Amino acid sequence: MSQDEGIKKVAELVKDARIAMVTTHAAEHNLVSRPMGLQEVEFDGDLWFFADERSDTVAEIGADPRVNVSFSAGTSWVSVSGDAEVVRDRAKVEELWNSVVEAWFPDGPTTPEVVLLKVHAGSAQYWESPGGRVTTLLSMVKSKVTGERYEGGETGTVQM
Repeated sequence: MSQDEGIKKVAELVKDARIAMVTTHAAEHNLVSRPMGLQEVEFDGDLWFFADERSDTVAEIGADPRVNVSFSAGTSWVSVSGDAEVVRDRAKVEELWNSVVEAWFPDGPTTPEVVLLKVHAGSAQYWESPGGRVTTLLSMVKSKVTGERYEGGETGTVQM
């Protein structure tokens, strides 16, 4: 698969995911994962999230930008590794602002603590079990009955 095809494949798999688990490196070198809302932006190798300037997530990214972002939607999973940056751009905040974000920042896009996290994907790994959950279940049963290994669908790694 070409790089462009790989990016298209990852974009297709993450388009329905609304919540991602964003993993950062804490001060104690522990990995910490938090659910964050993925912003509806066409995936081109970058992922966007809103955050509070005062949050541990922002502090941890400032100390170590390496992150992992994982998604699960239906019968597909995606794990994106890359570097994150804190973006303090009011115009971009207003461009990406939506009513869901307002639940966390009721004062709107001009809230001083609102920042964006931009994750620059370096690579992504995906798993997809086509046909939905029923097809997956039937394939597992077939595997058990025939004694053949369950292959689990399609998987791949994409360099961004």
